[in-house]
Amino acid sequence: MRLSTLIFLGFAVVIVLSLVDSYVNNLLSDKVNQNIAFLTRSESVIRNSSRLHKGIIEMQSGFRGYLLTDEEEFLQPYFSGLKTIPKLIKEQRALVKESDVQSRKLDSIAVLHHEWVIYANSLIEAKKESLRKSGVSQRYQFLFENKLRKQVGKKINDNIYNIFRRFDRLEYQIREIRRNQLLQSIDRTKTFSLIFSMLTIAVGVISGIYIIGLISRRIKQMVKLAESISKGQFILVSDDKNDELSSLSNSLNIMSTELSKNISELEKRNNELNQFAYVVSHDLKAPIRGIYNVVQWIEEDLGGEISSEMRKYLNIIPQRINRMEDLIHGLLDYARISRDKPVKEVVDVNLMLNEITEMLVPENFRIKIGKMPVLFTEKIRLEQVFSNLISNAVKYSTGQSPLVEIQILEKSNEYEFKVIDNGIGIDRQYHAKIFEIFQTLREKHDKESTGIGLAIVKRIIEEKHSIIKVESESGKGAAFIFTWPKD
Repeated sequence: MRLSTLIFLGFAVVIVLSLVDSYVNNLLSDKVNQNIAFLTRSESVIRNSSRLHKGIIEMQSGFRGYLLTDEEEFLQPYFSGLKTIPKLIKEQRALVKESDVQSRKLDSIAVLHHEWVIYANSLIEAKKESLRKSGVSQRYQFLFENKLRKQVGKKINDNIYNIFRRFDRLEYQIREIRRNQLLQSIDRTKTFSLIFSMLTIAVGVISGIYIIGLISRRIKQMVKLAESISKGQFILVSDDKNDELSSLSNSLNIMSTELSKNISELEKRNNELNQFAYVVSHDLKAPIRGIYNVVQWIEEDLGGEISSEMRKYLNIIPQRINRMEDLIHGLLDYARISRDKPVKEVVDVNLMLNEITEMLVPENFRIKIGKMPVLFTEKIRLEQVFSNLISNAVKYSTGQSPLVEIQILEKSNEYEFKVIDNGIGIDRQYHAKIFEIFQTLREKHDKESTGIGLAIVKRIIEEKHSIIKVESESGKGAAFIFTWPKD
């Protein structure tokens, strides 16, 4: 499966869980809002019920006060209730319209209250008529005996009271149920939100860890392959995932295969060249030695017959022969670097440098050697490097107090050595050229200047996967700096 598909699926699962979470929360929130709305409406129902019941009671109290005292002032709550009670009943009917039970109870209260109003109006009119005639009218007497004394109004009021009590009790019961439902809805909302949040986080984290781990493992394989290639180990990485990274794996495998092929071809050519240089250099010794012998025979046979001019030319020939032998030896040494594999041994660098300087550095030189380490390395190779660099420092020395100084700097995996002299120095334009084979700053006739020493040093250093460079200016001495692995 492609990485983009895996990433898409991971995001898709997270998005789906988020959508489900949002949907469930929305449903639960709707229930919470419904319960909150009901409780709010229920509070209004209870509040209106109290106002309605209180208004009816005040009408009843005013009615009774008027009948007892004949004072019309007591009728003010009664007439006020005739206006407000219908409005309150209408408001209450709108609040309980969703409950058939409560609506029926409210309708019963309205009917009973209407009956009581008819009953009260008849008595009030009869009472007023009696007060105008200054005596008890027959109508009032009839109503008093048949209605008031028989407690018709009281029975209506008792029914109204009982209905109000049942109405309020039922409303409180429903309100308690809805309150519990509200609390349950809130708890359920919290629970589902927590569950879906944890699921979303878990899926996101697991998907991320899986995808990152998959990519990391693949990249580590490729890094390992790249490191192996850099070390000359041209292995191949197995990759059957067929995703975006597969093309990179295939490219690395192709590169490894091609490099292996090219390196093999290069090593073959290099070996052929080294063999050629070794054979040619070795075979050149015989004719050169023959030329030297011929010159000696001429000097012996002719003796005093040789003119001074001719002897001058004959003296030049051995110099050129010696230079040629030095070049051949240098060339053999250069070719032998790749052919020979010296064994490693424990090397006291300080002792080795003392032996080299004692052999190569004249007595008039000042020598400074830092505190050198003990290495487990190829002694012959390290000796060649120091010998060539110290020999160069001696060759190009000038002045009254020539100096050869060797410093060291320890690094994490290697040592950095510095061979310093106060000789003629090297112009910047020659810093790269001096490491090329047969390149020298001395004249060609100088027997000591073969131009191979620094080339040998550079090749040895590069064989160790280390570096060498020079810091110098003309007339200000030179410092050759190279690194050498600790192990």
